Amino acid sequence: MAEPVGFYTDTTVCIGCKACQVACKEWNDLPAQLGGQRADGTRMTLPLTGDSYDNTGSLSDVNWRHVKFIEQFSPDANRNEAAWLMMSDVCKHCHDAPCLEVCPTGAILRTEFDTVYINGPACNGCRDCISACPFGVIHMSKDPKKLVAQKCTFCYDRLRIGMAPACAQACPTESIKFGPLNKLKKDAETRVSQLHRLGQVKAHLYGADKTVLGGLNAFYLLVDKPEVYGLPSNPKLPSRSVPRSAFWSIFAAFLTALGVLFAFRGRTNGTNGKPVPPEPPKDQPAAVKPTPASRKEIVAKPAEGKK
Repeated sequence: MAEPVGFYTDTTVCIGCKACQVACKEWNDLPAQLGGQRADGTRMTLPLTGDSYDNTGSLSDVNWRHVKFIEQFSPDANRNEAAWLMMSDVCKHCHDAPCLEVCPTGAILRTEFDTVYINGPACNGCRDCISACPFGVIHMSKDPKKLVAQKCTFCYDRLRIGMAPACAQACPTESIKFGPLNKLKKDAETRVSQLHRLGQVKAHLYGADKTVLGGLNAFYLLVDKPEVYGLPSNPKLPSRSVPRSAFWSIFAAFLTALGVLFAFRGRTNGTNGKPVPPEPPKDQPAAVKPTPASRKEIVAKPAEGKK
């Protein structure tokens, strides 16, 4: 097996140029993300969101790379203080990948480079991987002829011929670094120490150790909480929730059965197992069951009006 490789993204040197997005689209022949439909049936190009310079908004079936623009402003009306965080987001290629765990057809597999790859022809479009991914990476193709899950392939075709992924090669500031995973982690730790010495005490690595899904092959250097960048602080594998969910399901079923048992015993209590007859309404007298003696009297007594 080849040496595990990965991405190390230093968000402190990202300038938001989107060269990685363009390179990813060009190499993988991904179509443009389109907006609404014109009267003639053609689709309009996607306009700016109006919230920031980010016109793509998020990862999608045609955006396997996405540069996030995170604007932070002071609460005063003039916004005297501002910070602009940028991060090139991509599939994390998790060591313990939730998508790979839930795939029923084996379409999602781990390559010899320790990356996570979707084999399109084997995908049945069940969407289990979409719900399992805690990062919102995987999306279904909107092409009716190819309804399969889509995400970053880590440029598997380039890796096989010894080339770096297109996004890392296009990054002008080397915010996206590609290489052997062990070397990237050492470089990242050195960079964090440097930022701490410069006063950036919030700088930390996300996904470089095993605390996040066993480690991410695409990890990040952040200068704020993961949630600020839209990253979960403690993502979990779906299988980790199975024992707890099974326990509560069994416990709820036991309580339900216990309740039915007590309800049944309450209806038959004191009647030797026979059902309890319903009580008569309070405004009507209870019906009296005639005794054998009273039946004889009724028979012997002539009906009124007859002689």
